[in-house]
Amino acid sequence: MTPPPGTGTDPATKTEPPTASKAPTGPGRSIGSGPSIDHRLLQGLGAAAVSGDSGEPDGSVIERSWEAPDLFAVIFDRHADDIHRYIARRLGTDTADDLMAETFVIAFQRRRRYDLAYPHARPWLYGIATNLIGRHRREEARRLRALARMASLPAGHGHDGPEEAVTGRLAAGGTHGELAGALAQLPARHRDVLLMIAWGELDYAEAAQALGVPVGTVRSRLHRARVKLRRVLGRPDPTAPTTAEESDRG
Repeated sequence: MTPPPGTGTDPATKTEPPTASKAPTGPGRSIGSGPSIDHRLLQGLGAAAVSGDSGEPDGSVIERSWEAPDLFAVIFDRHADDIHRYIARRLGTDTADDLMAETFVIAFQRRRRYDLAYPHARPWLYGIATNLIGRHRREEARRLRALARMASLPAGHGHDGPEEAVTGRLAAGGTHGELAGALAQLPARHRDVLLMIAWGELDYAEAAQALGVPVGTVRSRLHRARVKLRRVLGRPDPTAPTTAEESDRG
């Protein structure tokens, strides 16, 4: 199936910045656009959606939100935690707070362009989030290289400074020094595919939808990323799935 237009974008394509339109936060409330969003209101949006989630497919909810905007709160409630976790593993919690909020503002603004042939909105949301991460390539690479440097120091030779605090948060998120150094050496488009599948837990078709590229391109980029990691690490890629998991992902 051809990836829907306007869902995900390749890292080379820039995301349209949010406009002044507003996303729902429940009856009688709204939030502004862009990174200045009040995150407490976004959390309230999620809490308000819990009682109204009947298990209806995402695509159907999005379609109904065209005329009833507050229904989009269901999409936020279902997917906000996963999107935040994915961004935080790549850029840290502070940046993830802003980019998760911006992801859902953009999604709300583009909801009328959502391809209703796709019942699940996760790939669409991961595509938006990954495109926003693309604005922070240097920050991501710096974080990965910092963790790799700190991990290479002998025990007891760390520094009690900002860099150590940053790398400590990275390690707590499951990105260890050796792997971080290898990830930093990957081209951005290869790293996006690898981490979307390994950390976002998307299958190949979903990753293709998220990035707006053919499935064959996803497979090619993933293969090149894993070959590079094996070469740098001198052992199998630790992000690679088991044979059973590989089969499930298509």
